[in-house]
Amino acid sequence: MANGQLLTTAVEDEPRESTAAETVLELDGVAKRFGSEDVIGDLSLSVRDGEILTLLGPSGCGKTTTLRLIAGLERPNAGTVTLQDEPVAGDGRFVPPEERGVGVVFQDFALFPHLTAHENVAFGLKDWDEAEREERVDELLELVGLADHGADYPDELSGGQQQRIALARSLAPEPEMLLLDEPFSNLDVDLRVEMREEVRRIIKETGVTAISVTHDQEEALSISDRVAVMNDGDIEQIDTPQQVFQQPESRFVAGFLGHASFLSGEVRDDHVDTALGHVPREDVHGLAHQYDGSDVDLLVRPDDVTAFPTDESEADGRVVYRRYLGPTVLYRVELDGGETIACMHNHSDRIDLDERVGVRVTADHELAWFPADHREGVDAETDVTPAGAD
Repeated sequence: MANGQLLTTAVEDEPRESTAAETVLELDGVAKRFGSEDVIGDLSLSVRDGEILTLLGPSGCGKTTTLRLIAGLERPNAGTVTLQDEPVAGDGRFVPPEERGVGVVFQDFALFPHLTAHENVAFGLKDWDEAEREERVDELLELVGLADHGADYPDELSGGQQQRIALARSLAPEPEMLLLDEPFSNLDVDLRVEMREEVRRIIKETGVTAISVTHDQEEALSISDRVAVMNDGDIEQIDTPQQVFQQPESRFVAGFLGHASFLSGEVRDDHVDTALGHVPREDVHGLAHQYDGSDVDLLVRPDDVTAFPTDESEADGRVVYRRYLGPTVLYRVELDGGETIACMHNHSDRIDLDERVGVRVTADHELAWFPADHREGVDAETDVTPAGAD
């Protein structure tokens, strides 16, 4: 139960409307066990033609295992995997990886060190006519912006260049689907951002359907047409980046996709009564009248609230945490009632630790909310693993 203003990401292309004919991959009731451990329980997923879908979740949630099941590197213990309307796993059938028409880009790129960039790209085209093979390699080197580096060996290329060659090699045989396993994890931060945009451009230009795996929230939101947030071997929510961020369907999704504070309140007539004052009912998404008198938790992200130094008579709490992030500063304010709220301010603002402050909800979009009786032990303020950390 959530909503809000659309999150601005690097994604400019709108995903195509879904129809049954456009489904190129389907997982139906897939399960995978390693020994006595259930890694994937009962997972169902459809992927549309031409989209970039990212499996996002913490380490150990099953996202990489799901990718390996799609690639044919693992066999499911139950359920079926269907690619282009053809079963490739399950019901007694198993198509090996090399016959699935699926390309894989590994996080370590896995280039052959003794082959040039040109030879690496051409590696999977041994059955092609020589003239067609050369034309295809030249076309892909041009596409990834490395037409002048075909004679270079991998150790003569930068990390970003190696990644582009690995991508070109995977695209060379014209696969039905491209799988990317933590494709940016081995790059430094600045190059990671640049390569996300470049890889999305290349994938969109080729029109290939792609599935990516990551635990980096920013990466998933910026590169994907849809994001499938995974937790404990299952999908908690699958939707556009904007929807999963602003309209999370569970507290886990809300907390995993950035800092999430939960502000408790009581629904009363035309507002929600909270420790920070009245939040108008019209500013809370989908809060039906059947919830009148109910206790709810409003999801407020750091940019939804503002803290300011004030007199003791108007203070709502005390600053207990301050993290300088360059352009911004993240504060945590412990409210007098015991709740903790995260606030994000411009770097030029200065609020000291232990300073008494007032806090106001200043969101310019509808807030998501959750029933208070479904708290499931979640703290009032959740700080998830930083993007890019394992």
